[in-house]
Amino acid sequence: MTSILWLRRDLRLHDHPALVAAHEAAQGSDGRVLPLFVADPTLLASAGPARLAALHEALTELDEAYDGALVVRRGRPQEVVPALAAELGAGSVHVSAETTPYGRRRDAAVADALDPGIALVPTGSPYAVTPGRVLTGAGEPYQVFTPFSRAWREHGWRRPAEVPTGLRWHEGVAGDERPGTTADEGAADGAATDRVGERSALERWSEVLDRGLEHYGEERDRPDLDGTSRLSAQLKYGTIHPRTLLAEVAAHPSGRSTGATTFVTELAWREFYADVLWHRPSSAWSDLRPGLSALEYDDPGDPAVARSVEAWRTGRTGYPFVDAGMRQLQATGWMHNRLRMVTASFLVKDLHVWWVHGARHFLEHLRDGDIASNNHGWQWVAGTGTDAAPYFRVFNPVLQGERFDPQGDYVRRWVPELRHLAGAAVHQPWKRSDGYAHGYPERVVDHAAERAETLRRYGVTRD
Repeated sequence: MTSILWLRRDLRLHDHPALVAAHEAAQGSDGRVLPLFVADPTLLASAGPARLAALHEALTELDEAYDGALVVRRGRPQEVVPALAAELGAGSVHVSAETTPYGRRRDAAVADALDPGIALVPTGSPYAVTPGRVLTGAGEPYQVFTPFSRAWREHGWRRPAEVPTGLRWHEGVAGDERPGTTADEGAADGAATDRVGERSALERWSEVLDRGLEHYGEERDRPDLDGTSRLSAQLKYGTIHPRTLLAEVAAHPSGRSTGATTFVTELAWREFYADVLWHRPSSAWSDLRPGLSALEYDDPGDPAVARSVEAWRTGRTGYPFVDAGMRQLQATGWMHNRLRMVTASFLVKDLHVWWVHGARHFLEHLRDGDIASNNHGWQWVAGTGTDAAPYFRVFNPVLQGERFDPQGDYVRRWVPELRHLAGAAVHQPWKRSDGYAHGYPERVVDHAAERAETLRRYGVTRD
């Protein structure tokens, strides 16, 4: 009997528990697995060109790994999946368990729509530890990262799953379109344009293990260096599983290095934010902590505020480090994590705009746009999320640039109007007589004044 493997955020062949379950369910003389991807209009409508390009890349590589058997059909999953199951006479539909609010609602709708006797079977998830499983001794979810991280490590995770022996694909089923189309690569400048797909992910991970893991702790915060893993989009689409990464870190000669420990901690942040969203689905688009619900924000509908927000979006705030990050995002669909924090802080605490507006912009443009990591990362910066005492944290865009881009190479790469300024001088063009000689804009706000205003507004909520 045929079983269906319905793929979503697990676009790979290796370490795929749901694939193993589908293969086991299809055992028999004619047992085969039909791999399916549903082009869900609800999800596609929220994805910008960069994320769609990454998806097409991942599906193209997946179809090759699945010997051309991948079927792509377009439509509402609660209609497409039951119809295909009936068409094939499938005995079961297998998935990696979904944990986002929309994904959980969608899967419940599909399970209800399947014919009686056909089960929707979740096995594994996009995380090393499925959200909801790491709890305090009192059986409550963790509210703060550090104790969660300790408990997450103590909980541990299974070994990577092997590719099933004797796996056979159900072939010859028509799809609505080919699994991949020619992706719009955009401006192919920078590490962010790494191709997304299982083969590409494994190649990049091999590079990180061999040359970068030991130094990850020192270099990951430097956007002028190739110091990050560049695996965020791969993890977003599940072209590599975090369990694979954790197993190979543990087995690597530098697996006990500071860099390796830092890398595992970064994976733990991803798992923590997914866990927070699992327990508090409303935190996707509203403040996790109610303590700042009365905080005063400026209205992006106001023409003056709108002009400043547009300057932020297009990388023309007059603060070089901020502008470099926003232009990198616009050009490549990716932004270095240090810049994600700095640019988010600028929107929320220099322009006084509610974090939700920035989170939507990031999700629209990021190749690795993930609602749990993105939106809770924004809340961490805004002070409405998981951090216990964040109200005084306001990133200084000049000091951040001088510290993490000390020679100004990152800024000069993305802000050509400032390439005539040498070294760290690029971070404060207003101090140079020729700083604005090539059309770089003046500052839209005075950071020191806006920092004081932010602290004033926060202070009001604490009175």
